[in-house]
Amino acid sequence: MMSKIIELKNVNKWFDKFQVLKDIDLEVAPQEKIVICGPSGSGKSTLIRCINRLEEHQEGNIIVDGTELSESTKNIEKIRAEVGMVFQQFNLFPHLSILDNCALAPIWVKKLPKKQAEEIAMNNLKRVQIDDQALKFPGQLSGGQQQRAAIARALCMEPKIMLFDEPTSALDPEMIKEVLDVMVDLAKGGMTMIVVTHEMGFAKEVADYMIFMDEGKIVERAKTKEFFENPKSERTKLFLSQIL
Repeated sequence: MMSKIIELKNVNKWFDKFQVLKDIDLEVAPQEKIVICGPSGSGKSTLIRCINRLEEHQEGNIIVDGTELSESTKNIEKIRAEVGMVFQQFNLFPHLSILDNCALAPIWVKKLPKKQAEEIAMNNLKRVQIDDQALKFPGQLSGGQQQRAAIARALCMEPKIMLFDEPTSALDPEMIKEVLDVMVDLAKGGMTMIVVTHEMGFAKEVADYMIFMDEGKIVERAKTKEFFENPKSERTKLFLSQIL
């Protein structure tokens, strides 16, 4: 078994003159769950968007499941096929049914026959408990259901890694739990996960490690219990005192 499924070495990124990631080092083992927290603008979302090349880093190395992310489109396609991503906004195609939204990538990317792709889609919609909504359009679903559909869609590619970028921040409070429950199930099933979130109850339940970021740097990385009970950095203490 590979000891590291994701490795970032000395990763730096700028938007024009503004440095958004500073010397990021991160290793994630297979099946590990990492939760990244920190104030707005600390680089959390940019960090996970670099892992599947939605953002390009300018310096350092990012290696995902043995493949280094480089200019090569082949590498990017290979990595994107193995890394599922769920965003704040659900990014579902409004003119396609939920079933078609989920079956699309397996048909186009994996070249699966439509029937097989739809079976995979239904299985994953069942997994997130909205198989009864399969023929509806995104606009007919609640925010929580749309986000669960977005998770199912990512799972249809059978990814080895799931990245979540504040997946509950656009949801009404009563819908947050239904999405987090799906994520807890995924975590218990052994999925490698990196989650950017402020949902600290979820973090305590599933995370192996917590990472706190501020101003583009990883300020603190610790096992979850240690992170909450005994944060080392003053900056982490201040942040936790504000959100807990």
